[in-house]
Amino acid sequence: MPLSKLEPQIVWDYFAKLCAIPRPTYQEEAVQQFVLDEAKRLNLQAERDKTGNIVVRKPATQGKEQAQGVILQAHLDMVAQKNHDSQHNFATDPILPYVDGDWVKARGTTLGADNGIGAAAALAVLASDNIAHGNLECLFTASEESGMDGALGLQAGWLKGDILLNLDSETLGEICIGCAGGVDATFSLPTTTQTATGTAFRLTVRGLKGGHSGIDIIKQRGNAIKILVQILRDLGDEIALADVQGGTLRNAIPREAEAVFFSQREWAFLHNQIHVLFEKIKATLSSEDQNCQIELHAHSATNMCFTKESQERVLRVLNACPNGVDAMNLDVANLVETSSNLAKVECVSGSLNVYCLLRSQNDFARNHLAQRMSDLFELAGGTAQLSGAYAGWRPVVGAAITQILAREGEKLLGKQPEIGVIHAGLECGILATHYPHWQMASFGPTIEMPHSPDERVQIQSVGVFWTWLKNVLAAVD
Repeated sequence: MPLSKLEPQIVWDYFAKLCAIPRPTYQEEAVQQFVLDEAKRLNLQAERDKTGNIVVRKPATQGKEQAQGVILQAHLDMVAQKNHDSQHNFATDPILPYVDGDWVKARGTTLGADNGIGAAAALAVLASDNIAHGNLECLFTASEESGMDGALGLQAGWLKGDILLNLDSETLGEICIGCAGGVDATFSLPTTTQTATGTAFRLTVRGLKGGHSGIDIIKQRGNAIKILVQILRDLGDEIALADVQGGTLRNAIPREAEAVFFSQREWAFLHNQIHVLFEKIKATLSSEDQNCQIELHAHSATNMCFTKESQERVLRVLNACPNGVDAMNLDVANLVETSSNLAKVECVSGSLNVYCLLRSQNDFARNHLAQRMSDLFELAGGTAQLSGAYAGWRPVVGAAITQILAREGEKLLGKQPEIGVIHAGLECGILATHYPHWQMASFGPTIEMPHSPDERVQIQSVGVFWTWLKNVLAAVD
């Protein structure tokens, strides 16, 4: 079934158009131009700032001229993740969405419902002529998924509204009024090499569930880098490590990792040792990760490997590197307070580079975690660099827009929406630094497994979200 057959048709049509435009983070020129062209077609005023953010303005409908101005906000970029056997090129190829029962998915890649559905809904409001609303601004931010560059680069005074509705939440029936802050951490360890002897092998871990490094971190899914390092540490002196690679993006839990090593041992001996340990590791993983696989193959490689000292230092530091939930919130049930995602490792030019994303509701706790991790790498002879820090979004309980969202949501859902805080990075905390007077809240449809090729959006939830959004716009006075 094509997306054009789904309801609400106007939202799904826009989402299909967004899927047809390659839009990985930092390659957003085409999708930005699409929004500008669409605004021109609709005879609406639009501007793009130097960071790549776009605002489209639509006048109030008749009778709503005195209502508070509302900003609908979504980001245009998407996370680029694919299965290992996919040939998809995110820079040139469209996303291929398809209907699977009650869900829309993509073929072997991330779907981009995060935040494509929110952007599509904002475009649909701009294009509709039967929705009551006050003066409206739709803010399409740039490069959210890697550092929130668009939100950080937003200029104060550019937007005129009083209320911001962020359309980037991922559970229908929940209203988000706060989120974690974060910081990018990059660590480097110098490595030295020597001539290798023996046979070269490639060891690969794949098939893990992965997911969003904020929302899904509480699920304690396996990290491919951690699993690989655990196996390499156990092999010890049986191997001479030559390379280790894993993960792709800071905000995605690593699903795949691989290492190249040399050994004097035969394949059969190594295979047996590895699989005995791997079965023990699998027993510690959740049911979601039981499709995890490990493969050992002969490999063609240059005859260089790490020195014994470098190998020991690399593996011990990676083994000790914090990953996952660091602390739970003591006041809110099932809310992660602080976490680290060991997101990516690579060996480049005599250095092991490690990329992590640290999150916390508490800036002090986030900074303390960063300090502990920096101490670890610096004690091992490496360096630490912290960048792109952004504050969390502190909730304002009882704000008028939250009450409107809750009231309209209860009418529609038949129950009181849940109001809470999430352990993920929404742009609202950064936007509040530019516009501290804004009332802000976030809501959206149900999107599962964002930041992974298993990403999917529930069809029925999109329709409910669309009606909820329209009713809220009409209710704002």
